[in-house]
Amino acid sequence: MGFLSKLKERLGTTSGSEMFDEPEQGYVELGNESAALDAKSKLTVRPFVIEEFEHIKPILDALREGHTVALINIKPLKDKDLVELKRAINKLKKTCDAIEGDIAGFGENWIAAVPNFAYIYRGQKATAKEEAPKQAGMAVSEYE
Repeated sequence: MGFLSKLKERLGTTSGSEMFDEPEQGYVELGNESAALDAKSKLTVRPFVIEEFEHIKPILDALREGHTVALINIKPLKDKDLVELKRAINKLKKTCDAIEGDIAGFGENWIAAVPNFAYIYRGQKATAKEEAPKQAGMAVSEYE
């Protein structure tokens, strides 16, 4: 409901001249609804740390809301239990698929998960010449 319609509802359907004729009418209290809407419409970039499998619940909740980009540090769980880490990452992937978001790892210890209106840049596709040595297991150096 818009501002004017709320104001009209509180004051009744009187004409404009009658509105000012009644001094005992008092004042109209207006809520701060626009601040709540602004907070919902803004994007939040939020860091998370996964130390146990159960720590993914707040991440999943934030992603489902659709206004949060999650930067997830997986190092504590990676050092602790690789099986649980794989389970947590699979759960994050399934949630990102369900909300049509995107998920990608960067570095060895970080994962980024974004909602459906964003995507994660993964760099340019390599040419066929560059892909062949990588597939054979060799590292390609720029200065060979």
